[in-house]
Amino acid sequence: MRLIESLIVCSLALTGGCARAGAPWVELAGQRFIVEVADDDSERARGLMFRDELAAGHGMVFIHEREEPLAYWMKNTRLPLDILYFDNARRLVSQQRDVPPCSAGDRCPPYPSEAPARYVLELNAGEAARMELENGAELRFAPQIVPTP
Repeated sequence: MRLIESLIVCSLALTGGCARAGAPWVELAGQRFIVEVADDDSERARGLMFRDELAAGHGMVFIHEREEPLAYWMKNTRLPLDILYFDNARRLVSQQRDVPPCSAGDRCPPYPSEAPARYVLELNAGEAARMELENGAELRFAPQIVPTP
């Protein structure tokens, strides 16, 4: 009987692992995050608006067409976030940590990058501090995340 229980548990674990295996992910500072990819204007504009939670170990990666100064804001965002900016080489160039939610609509303040960036990763607030992120950290993409050149 114990063997059957073990097989069932292993089977369920593999099924869950397989379901997550196809999800896009990024790696940063040795941590893997399952991400939603925002790679067009409408997806980038909506971002994480109107969400009541972001599961632990999840985030959103924003892919822009070119490296340039960027600024993100928290319009209609209900979650505190870390906003992490990366250059063309996917090196961390700027961090906006523990950015509070904002319900002030168009009066929400911008949170700019300190250097030109092409990729932005939004994670739950506190993740950057937990990982002790420093500028220069490299962001790695899952094979299915293919930015346009």
